[in-house]
Amino acid sequence: MPESNTIKSAPRTTPALASRHHLGRVSGPLPTGRVRRRYWIVLSILIILALGFAGGLLAYDNPMPPGTPGFWLIAQMRSVNVLVMLLVAFCQAMATVSFQTATNNRIITPSIMGFESLYIAVQTGAVFFLGAAGVTAIQGVPQFALQLVLMVGLSMALYGWLLSGKNGNLQIMLLVGIVLGGGLGAVSSFMQRLLTPSEFDVLTARLFGSISNADVSYLPVAIPLAAVAGTLLWLNAKRLNVIALGKDASTNLGLNHRFETMRVLFLVSILMAVSTALVGPMTFLGFLVATLAYQLADTHDHLYVFPVAILVGFVVLSGAYFVMKNVFYAQGVVSIIIEAVGGTVFLIFILRKGRL
Repeated sequence: MPESNTIKSAPRTTPALASRHHLGRVSGPLPTGRVRRRYWIVLSILIILALGFAGGLLAYDNPMPPGTPGFWLIAQMRSVNVLVMLLVAFCQAMATVSFQTATNNRIITPSIMGFESLYIAVQTGAVFFLGAAGVTAIQGVPQFALQLVLMVGLSMALYGWLLSGKNGNLQIMLLVGIVLGGGLGAVSSFMQRLLTPSEFDVLTARLFGSISNADVSYLPVAIPLAAVAGTLLWLNAKRLNVIALGKDASTNLGLNHRFETMRVLFLVSILMAVSTALVGPMTFLGFLVATLAYQLADTHDHLYVFPVAILVGFVVLSGAYFVMKNVFYAQGVVSIIIEAVGGTVFLIFILRKGRL
């Protein structure tokens, strides 16, 4: 009897399906095994660099023998600067990434809203009206809290005025922020020209973004505010993912875009006010950190971008501080090296990737 020529054929697998199966592609922010491995490798390297710089700042050039009480006393004193850098990196990273999402623009940063111009105007005005003693007059926890209230209040008044009503427009808000920042900068420049050379020298030291500007007494106020604002942004990471789709898409998905944007901008204003009032202006830091974070994380999910951004911010700050302190002996002033080296690194990443 002849054999049956009915043969069950195996399922046909196309090259595309085989490739997807081989790569383990899944739906989500890290779709393939290669992307997932790359993300965790990058995160691990950043953690190692952060721990290395932190350890170097605590132990390098410590005059006391390792392990002695004097060694640990000096390391404890240095740990305040490390804590300040971690706080500033946290504030700048969380604020800039969230602000760029809320405004749907990868170029601008929260500094466009005039936080740093207001800080400079307050510092300049104190020296202009009170002389060199004005710098001391605006130091202290009550004065620090007052600066926070002024910065957050000004930004929220701007947000509430320009985003309320049916004709609320985010682009107009940004333009008004630029004009206000420019106006405050012009007033500050005018007052600086009228200062004596000695007063100008005292003021200049306060206008550089410097870790030495931070006072330990400010930390009990700054840390809880930054922790609450940052935690709320972290918990709303999924909503930020929806906001990033744009106003029309997020509204169609059931999100109150205007309310969510106002909430994000309020939390961003708190973080930026804490960072600026604590150490002074660091205009380029947030832009550098956010851009490098997106390049390194290679995802748009904020749950994955936030940790990378915070670590990048701390590595940049601590690395710059370490170099300035131990190579150029100009400890505290980190904005100079961030502008120079950070801008070069940013250009290298942009030229290699060919996109923002």
